[in-house]
Amino acid sequence: MVSGDADFALIYTSTKPLEIAAAISLLEEEGIPAFKINKTDSSYIFGEIELYVATKHIDNGKMILIENDLL
Repeated sequence: MVSGDADFALIYTSTKPLEIAAAISLLEEEGIPAFKINKTDSSYIFGEIELYVATKHIDNGKMILIENDLL
């Protein structure tokens, strides 16, 4: 989990848990800590899962996701 007083930014959303898991894995392999907030309603199965990184990693994080066809 990410700790400290860093500011975080949303860089990716998906309705597919496997896509979020893949994105987190790719980011962490590159040394970019990431975490998700699942806003999916479990009763109706709608909503999105949001992926966050520290603001200092926004550009690198987005580039990694673009290079891997996730963005």
